[in-house]
Amino acid sequence: MSQIVPVLLCGGVGSRLWPVSRQGRPKQYLNLIGEDSMLQQTLTRLQGLDQAPPIIVCNDEHRFLVAEQTRQIGIESATIILEPEGRNTAPAIALAALVASATDPNSVLLVLPADHYIGRPEQLRAAINEALGVALNNKLVTFGLVPTRAETGYGYIKCGETLSGNVAVLDQFVEKPNAATAKGYVDSGEYVWNSGMFLFKAGHFLDALTEFQPAITAACRVAMTNSENDMDFIRPDSTAFAACPSESIDYAVMEHTADGAVVSLDCDWSDIGAWSALWDTGGKDGAGNVTHGDVVLDNTHNSYVRSQSRLVTASGVRDLVVVETADAVMVADRHSVQDVKNIVNALKNAERSEADTHHRVYRPWGSYESLVAGEGFQVKRIIVNPGQQLSLQMHHHRAEHWVVVRGTAEVINGDQTLTLVKDQSTYVPVATKHRLSNAGTVPLELIEVQTGTYFGEDDIVRFDDAYGR
Repeated sequence: MSQIVPVLLCGGVGSRLWPVSRQGRPKQYLNLIGEDSMLQQTLTRLQGLDQAPPIIVCNDEHRFLVAEQTRQIGIESATIILEPEGRNTAPAIALAALVASATDPNSVLLVLPADHYIGRPEQLRAAINEALGVALNNKLVTFGLVPTRAETGYGYIKCGETLSGNVAVLDQFVEKPNAATAKGYVDSGEYVWNSGMFLFKAGHFLDALTEFQPAITAACRVAMTNSENDMDFIRPDSTAFAACPSESIDYAVMEHTADGAVVSLDCDWSDIGAWSALWDTGGKDGAGNVTHGDVVLDNTHNSYVRSQSRLVTASGVRDLVVVETADAVMVADRHSVQDVKNIVNALKNAERSEADTHHRVYRPWGSYESLVAGEGFQVKRIIVNPGQQLSLQMHHHRAEHWVVVRGTAEVINGDQTLTLVKDQSTYVPVATKHRLSNAGTVPLELIEVQTGTYFGEDDIVRFDDAYGR
């Protein structure tokens, strides 16, 4: 019997979770609940299933985040496909299906969004095992969440005739309803929430996609035929993929197929679509508050307060969401947090960098953050992960002074090769080739003082780069 191949879809920005979730590091890569990121939690909750290494479909910008986060949880053999641009879920799944079916057309794909919370993963694993026999019998299976309320923010699936146990014929997909319609759905007992999770054979999915949306299959086949391997990543041909119609799997296949089945699932699920979801799933104090970080509350009720870089206090308020990061503070009514996306749109329209990028910027070798900037200078904190190195580079408009505060730095500075430890430093003049490396086993941390006339990231001339930039 074929092993299950997890396929994780990592698209999306999670703009309703701004200011923590942003384009540069969206919610699937964040530790919003617990110590692991949402991506890592999605992978680890599958432990115990008979599974092959996962296929992960992500944005090119996030490729090193995916590689590092999978490595952190001991997954060294993931296949990482880099979408040239977002074209919705049907093309993303098609890319993964083409990769899997090249080895075995009967590979069973378990398609999962990478940014969902599941409080009872054992229920999910049981549902997957129950669905497996149905999928092997050429059914396209989706998982429907048993509704706990008349929710208007989710799509619904109507269940038809029972096939076995919790598995039924997929009768109908329905759009997000109004409140009265949602109540009718829940009261009938015939409807489940659309989870966006699927199980089917790779070859059978591709056959169905070709039947209903042949342009998607054709474009994806050309994109993969002309793909390139770049280090540990697969890059589909960008021109071919750009010609692919943008369509969800629901619209492209599941609403049309006669082979659809749905497994009803009760697993304490949330798509973490807004800050209120973290209040719903979080551990509450006696006043109904959920806090994260350095938070002090007084006479505050039913609120979610999150601090990431400084003390946050609140007094005499209720039903609020307060989220603090190093460069932004967001305050919203807990019942209106879906509208946070309007703030993000306003920031984008004003061309504010806070809409997309964090104060701390992540790179494949580690991260940096600006501590202070003024006329003719900028001070940064740089962290280089163990075994990583920056490119061999130079700058036309700035000099740099590095002071090591933790770890051991291997430095190329012009004609010199240096080893620097805590409290030691070096000066890199303008237009001097230089490279910073961490050959140690602990993160290297240093303070960089830049002086000059221009400090933009585009003032980098690379001569050699381990990451192919």
